[in-house]
Amino acid sequence: MDNKRLTLMHKSPRLLSTVCFFFMVSVSGCASISSGIQSGDLPPSGSFVAENGIQFDVQPLSLATLPPKQVVQPSSDLARLVRTSTRVDYRIAQGDVLNVVLVEYPNINASTSSLTVDQQGFVQIPLIGRIKASGMSVPQFTANLRGQLQRYLKYSDPQVKVIDYRGNKFIVDGEVSKMGEFNITDAPVSLYSAISMAGGVTATGDSDNIVLNRRGTSYNINLSSLRQIGSSANQIYVQDGDSIHVNTLDINKVYVLGEFGQVAPVPILEQGLNLAQVLGESAGLNANTANAAKVYIVRDHPNYPRTSIYYVDMQTITSFPLANRFEMRPNDIVYVDPTGLTRWNRIINSLLPSSSAIRSFGL
Repeated sequence: MDNKRLTLMHKSPRLLSTVCFFFMVSVSGCASISSGIQSGDLPPSGSFVAENGIQFDVQPLSLATLPPKQVVQPSSDLARLVRTSTRVDYRIAQGDVLNVVLVEYPNINASTSSLTVDQQGFVQIPLIGRIKASGMSVPQFTANLRGQLQRYLKYSDPQVKVIDYRGNKFIVDGEVSKMGEFNITDAPVSLYSAISMAGGVTATGDSDNIVLNRRGTSYNINLSSLRQIGSSANQIYVQDGDSIHVNTLDINKVYVLGEFGQVAPVPILEQGLNLAQVLGESAGLNANTANAAKVYIVRDHPNYPRTSIYYVDMQTITSFPLANRFEMRPNDIVYVDPTGLTRWNRIINSLLPSSSAIRSFGL
């Protein structure tokens, strides 16, 4: 750099600052002016391909374009599970503790008051020795025991009951109040009872997203789907070795962005969620910044090439019934544009730090 140019820059710091300022604005002005999300130039309706290559369908929300309510059809596996799930007599299992009473022989009762079923499924009975118990119902075991005692006792009438159920167990985990392992007693345990034994589903749990694992097969259970086939969780009975997992609501949320009173994900509860409820749960639209004429719902379809964008003018009272009928789905995005004045104010505010810097240089 020659001496003449150095002298000019030394004598004109304001000029250099001004050049830097306008260079900064010209380079970063677009990012500053368009800070935040914007709906952009969407067609009023129809299909288009965005710059990122994703295909979109845009349509105004009306009674004609209102998506049909989503009906979750129960799987054939779930229907079969309900059909084959019946109440059964309790079967004695390894680890159970039995009490055998011989009314006419109190001297024997002391040795049969607490009999633990061993790992081979047997218990030790005076006079007859080891006798098979596991896999039998209590009446079956009682009849077998009576038949064998008749060879030794004149009045063979044993009374048998399980005093400690340790053999048949199931597990409940996930979004329940008390995760753990639970025993199955002589009273059949339904899926509903099993979850109740675990303290019930927590506030963050999804009762429409329960997984029952049974002998290597997983059943996805939606309580709403059960009602559709005229069934309920009370008609599915837990078996030994079952595990029940209650998923979290985190995977069933609607996301709100833009000019809301409160920007936070809204969970979809068991009874469902509509657009009007999303607006309410998000403390409504921001009265100072929101453009109520531009409320968008973005719905992606992972198994379909096009993403849907619905928009509705919430300035009119007639739009509220539509919002009440629009059923939200997991991972929907609801976005509200700012007003033109709000965007302009944000542009000015983004430039103020730079203009303050200019003033500090005395330009």
